[in-house]
Amino acid sequence: MSDPATIAFYEKNAPRYTLGFGQAPSRHLDAFLDRLGESAHILELGCGGGRDSARIVERGFDLDATDGTPAMVRKANERFDVGARLLRFDELDSVSEYDAVWAHACLLHVARSDLPSVLAAIHRALVPGGWHYASFKLGDGEGRDLLGRLHNFPDPGWLEHAYRAAGFGIVATDIYAGKGADGTQRDWMALTVQRPAG
Repeated sequence: MSDPATIAFYEKNAPRYTLGFGQAPSRHLDAFLDRLGESAHILELGCGGGRDSARIVERGFDLDATDGTPAMVRKANERFDVGARLLRFDELDSVSEYDAVWAHACLLHVARSDLPSVLAAIHRALVPGGWHYASFKLGDGEGRDLLGRLHNFPDPGWLEHAYRAAGFGIVATDIYAGKGADGTQRDWMALTVQRPAG
């Protein structure tokens, strides 16, 4: 399920993801955290350099930060000491363990054929009524960016269908312009979804 070229890119380039002081967390993070109860147990997938991890901890939540690249795990812990651990998406096997799953700019690297099983695993990992956030670069079909990283490049309808098929209710979406690490400007889509409480 993990793409070797994408993992190799992040392993090699982990130092550039060690962000300096004063850099803000992801644009949707605080609004997502505002939906959660005090001391909620949050799984972060693809924590990268740990910028969002640090904000989640700062706000008093119980964080389980993970990334699929060993060098990223080391950098997140060196920079922010968030207790990050190694976990690939296909290794997620928790059942009703987390109140929320935060996955900023990481599930976009999952092959389209593998995304249904990853979303099903996230659904299982959440408690009933649990929340999930993810963001994706939009496009018209799976491919690689200029840095060689695999992207699923969905369109909004395809993405919403994938989430509904996994059993999620879509609560909020946001389409916004953003620039990727390869310098390409394109539209992104952020989704906030929920596992039904019943």
